[in-house]
Amino acid sequence: MGDPTPRVSVAGRYPVELEADILVRTGARLHLRPIRSDDATRLVTFHHNLSFDSIYRRYFSMHPELSPDEVVHLTEVDYVERMAFVVEDGEVLVAVGRYDRVPHSSTAEVAFVVRDDYQHLGLGHQLLEALADAARERGITVFTAETLLENRDMMSVFRHSKFPVTSTISDGQISVRFSITSDDQPRAARGDQSGEGR
Repeated sequence: MGDPTPRVSVAGRYPVELEADILVRTGARLHLRPIRSDDATRLVTFHHNLSFDSIYRRYFSMHPELSPDEVVHLTEVDYVERMAFVVEDGEVLVAVGRYDRVPHSSTAEVAFVVRDDYQHLGLGHQLLEALADAARERGITVFTAETLLENRDMMSVFRHSKFPVTSTISDGQISVRFSITSDDQPRAARGDQSGEGR
């Protein structure tokens, strides 16, 4: 039986219909949901629990602390032009993914990071799928991403997705671009992901 809740994209409205329980490869059940402004403290703790390598791959620099302005920017999104999902294990954030639409376009930049001890469980795939589903409903058709050449985990997520990924390399960075409208199985069972990556 389908979900009778209308999926209306209204800027500023928390989209509760996008919440979902997900299964990971260990059999554990985690919770995926859009980020909220009251996640600020949990996001800071999440960042503190990332390794140097994970932080460097996400921010392309040494970035041990999030500034107050960054925390506000990262947790306060409008759920249309800017969307972010978190994955929770109980009350603890273990992964974050987001897109930011390029102004006045149908393209958005996507990024995600998974806590080191939760990597290789399929969470990167879960986040990418959730972001793509939400983005399509909001008129976004193309995702782009920038990652470091050595970030094999993130590239694996993109290459094992069902999207037609193209990439270019310059100065040690990979620029990725792909249409998200070619996924012929939207809202697939999120607990059934098995690709490699974060």
